[in-house]
Order: sequence, then structure tokens, then C-alpha cells
Amino acid sequence: MKKVDRIRQIVRLKQLMMRWRVISHRRHHHHTSSPRRAPSGFVFVYVGQERKRFVIPARFLNLPVFADLLEETEEVFGLRCSGGLLLPCEVAFFSNIVKHLEKDEHKYGKLSLEDFVNMVSDLASDSSCKEGIVAFTPLLQKARV
Repeated sequence: MKKVDRIRQIVRLKQLMMRWRVISHRRHHHHTSSPRRAPSGFVFVYVGQERKRFVIPARFLNLPVFADLLEETEEVFGLRCSGGLLLPCEVAFFSNIVKHLEKDEHKYGKLSLEDFVNMVSDLASDSSCKEGIVAFTPLLQKARV
């Protein structure tokens, strides 16, 4: 990827995050059942149909896997928002991504969404647990089939 294209992608993702933050902030003023703001340096993301809330380091949003998820989110949901950044993937799959990044961000931080899907699929096939792949497959993959 050219440096100019990478810079454009970073600028675009930053603009998207700023829009999500403004929308989320407006809506959170009306709902006080949970903390309004994530701790400094962290962001709230909601995952899956059940909208499970995760608190992740904001720096994760610059990683290729999150760039892919944010682009897919924009394609699926646009900028309509119900109080936070909603990522369209299975909770178990997202938990797996976060677990790997927290374990070794340098190693796993370079992987794209497709790389994570392939990695998890390979792990599931190695353990002869093919049904487990569905739980880790992003919702977007199901929608495209």
C-alpha cells in the first residue's frame, strides 16, 4: 500500500471515529445506566446482534483488523448509530481478536480481518471442531454468502 493511500485511510478512519464519537456522545446524554465515557485512551465498542460492550484501547482502531471492521461497519450501518460504535461480527470472534492483540499486539497487530478469519478457521480445523468456525465468523461473512 502506498504511503499516500495509507495516510488517506488513516485520515478517513479518524474522521469516521470523530463522527461516531459525536453521535454517541449526543445519545449517551439521554441514557445514564452505564458510564458515559470510556476511560482515557479507551473507547467503547458494541459487538454483535446482542451489542455486547467492550472497552478497548483507542490505539487498536489504527490496526488493520479494526480498519477493516470499521469500513465494513460503515458499509453495513452507515453512520446511523444507537449510542456507540457497533461492529458487525460475532462476540466470540471479536473476543478472540482482542485476546490475541492484548497477548501480543506487535505480532497480531499486523493482521487484517481476513487474516484473523483464516487463523481462527485453521485453528478450528486443526482441533476437528468445524462447528466452532461459525461462532468466530464475522456476521458480515454470513451476510455475503
